[in-house]
Amino acid sequence: MALIPLRGTPLDPDAPEARRWLEDELSKPEYRAAEPTAFDRAMQAIGDWIASLFEGATGLPGPVLALLAVLVVAALLVVGLLVFGLPRLRRRRRATAPLFDDDDRRDLATLRRAAEAAAASADWPLAIEERFRALVRGAVERELIRVHPGTTARGVAAAASRPFPSFEAELHSAAADFDAVRYLGRPGSRAQYDALTALESALATASPAREPVSAGGGAR
Repeated sequence: MALIPLRGTPLDPDAPEARRWLEDELSKPEYRAAEPTAFDRAMQAIGDWIASLFEGATGLPGPVLALLAVLVVAALLVVGLLVFGLPRLRRRRRATAPLFDDDDRRDLATLRRAAEAAAASADWPLAIEERFRALVRGAVERELIRVHPGTTARGVAAAASRPFPSFEAELHSAAADFDAVRYLGRPGSRAQYDALTALESALATASPAREPVSAGGGAR
């Protein structure tokens, strides 16, 4: 009995029709899901690179080759962490940690500009307060001291005196000036502001003598 071909279905498609059939078939979800992801391709590239390192090393025992491969991967992970991981962690910690009880998150440059603007207006209490905040922010950003909510200005001075022992007297004097204008309503003076500005500038370029010190809280 003769077979009757189905109408409208070419049994011998030309090249364009065959290509369209193939594209339609490969566009189905089951084929898309089976495609390798970017992570898969990256891992394959790393694996191929590691394998290329050991080409010609067929004389080595299998366990030795496996150990060398593990060491290479571990070295890559360590390098990646040092290059990309740690700086990001440090930046995140500096950017998100509030330094003061009033949740002041301004950076060092902003605090310096605020101090200079207050000084230009002869607002010495505000100028002294902003300059002392800049001093604290600079020490924290350099990871020389660590502060937490509740730390007083004198606590910061005590902590900063450990990496900067030669500035101990100036630090305690600056903390006293800060407390005087912020909590006691003292008017402050141009001389006090100039001394604090000189101290903040000197600490910004001084080499610390010790590891980071906890001040017990964020400066008020």
